[in-house]
Amino acid sequence: MGYVKIWIHAVWTIKNRKNYLNDDIRYNIFKHIKSYAEEKGIYIDFINGYLDHVHCLLSLNADQNIADVMHLIKGESSFWVNKNGLTEERFTWQNDYYAASISKSHLERVRNYIRNQEIHHSSQALDDEVDELFSDSPHQRHMPELKFGETDGKEQ
Repeated sequence: MGYVKIWIHAVWTIKNRKNYLNDDIRYNIFKHIKSYAEEKGIYIDFINGYLDHVHCLLSLNADQNIADVMHLIKGESSFWVNKNGLTEERFTWQNDYYAASISKSHLERVRNYIRNQEIHHSSQALDDEVDELFSDSPHQRHMPELKFGETDGKEQ
């Protein structure tokens, strides 16, 4: 197997954009996600978020792909939240997510950006943030069709 190191900045939301990630449970969920990822050989460098979404800086190796990694992280963490009764209603992540590769020279900037989510979202909505993060994507014209954060009938 070859040596591969691909840095990814991933963003995903709670289904229907419910504000479940309050201070009481947010950091426990992030700690659990990081621990579970480590068990599965997924390297999470930094994770944080705000009331309704998560930002995660992770590194893929040669035998991983973003779809499988996101499915594992989101599926198991949703199960864990429900098993432990951390929310009053059933907890599920939105099926969609955004992911972008990050160059090594931008890692510290992305870490700081993820670290400061609470401050950042006091002045910018998530939809505006995602538009800004992915504005130079060749797939930008398709992104409004995803209706990020809205019900799509699928759960993870």
